[in-house]
Amino acid sequence: MITQATRARNALWMTFLTMGIVSMAWVPRIPEIKEANGLSDTQFGLVLIASSVGAIFGAQLSGKAVHRFGSRTAMYFSAVFVPVGVIIMGLSTTPLVLVLGLFVMGLSYSTLDVGGNAQAVAIEKHLNKRYIASFHGMWSVGTLAVTVFGGAVAYVLTPSQNLLIVAAYGFVAFGFAATRLLPPDLDGHQGEGEQKTGSSVPWFAVAVIPLWFAGIGSAASFIAEGSAADWGALLLRDFMDIDKGFNASAFATFALAMILSRFLGDRWLEKWGPYLVVRVLGIVGGLVWGASILLGVWLSDYSPLIALIVVNTGFFFAGIAIGPMFPAFILGAANLKGVAPSVGIARVGVISIAAYFVGPTLVGVLSDQITLPWAMMYPALALVLAGYLARSLRGLKLSA
Repeated sequence: MITQATRARNALWMTFLTMGIVSMAWVPRIPEIKEANGLSDTQFGLVLIASSVGAIFGAQLSGKAVHRFGSRTAMYFSAVFVPVGVIIMGLSTTPLVLVLGLFVMGLSYSTLDVGGNAQAVAIEKHLNKRYIASFHGMWSVGTLAVTVFGGAVAYVLTPSQNLLIVAAYGFVAFGFAATRLLPPDLDGHQGEGEQKTGSSVPWFAVAVIPLWFAGIGSAASFIAEGSAADWGALLLRDFMDIDKGFNASAFATFALAMILSRFLGDRWLEKWGPYLVVRVLGIVGGLVWGASILLGVWLSDYSPLIALIVVNTGFFFAGIAIGPMFPAFILGAANLKGVAPSVGIARVGVISIAAYFVGPTLVGVLSDQITLPWAMMYPALALVLAGYLARSLRGLKLSA
């Protein structure tokens, strides 16, 4: 049992690494993809809704699917379609095709994510040790790696060639890792094996209020994370005149910070508890991030290098803050009494992704009205809100 759980842990690290690589492959090429599809900031923001719509459907269906068939089975099917969505996005030259690619990736990725977090909860119980933040840390390693890769090849590969290479890797890596995950009889999420938890949870009841708080708090962190990914390169290029290749540095810095905080996150959560970790990091990280953007854009007219350092410092603080947030809220959902872990995780996912409609999308709409630097104050304040909503985690007993 221990050997099988250890093998599954290693496979899940690889799965989350690949999820980060594949899902964020397009980030360093966003300015080119946006131009190839002839989109304004507002139009680009609206196009991003497609991934949220797909993710909502995926998260809504995946909780019950994981609960009934086991997480590994659900992940088998979803892993095939994530790279397909990336390929469609890379080949897009019209908004409709880009929308289709984002929808396919969002739908399949959310199912893969719910299954992966369900596996994480099961692995922690088998090995009696906290790993969930490190799994998400591997996701951040993947995002950093693919961002650096995308920036490095920006002068020699087109966005479509870049994304086709990443998608090919995704097919191989997902397929290899999936065969080593815990089967349904060991992952603790197959419905037939659960007598005290159910797959049917009401949307509105006193018992599920913690799920709503966790979902909204997680959504606020997603808004900040998605905005950093989708708008960081455009902020540096359009408002600070940072060249192609270097304009991906903001998200690269952000991803590096998330890696650091997620690999330290399990220790932080054990030592200080999820409430204090999320509360302090959210408030401090959001305020520093917002101030650094405004100061950096102003400084760019006088000293571009110092301005770039200032903005990247803010993105670093944001990454440090966001790193442990989603794992902490997931742990809260997975440990709610009377709710199947996979269903609690999926419910938080649905609430989070539904609220994500007004995340990066609203940044795009606001950008055309008040400029992008001021529009980025919205995700910075969302990060502060996530810190405030850590109150939903106070007193929760989280056991491995």
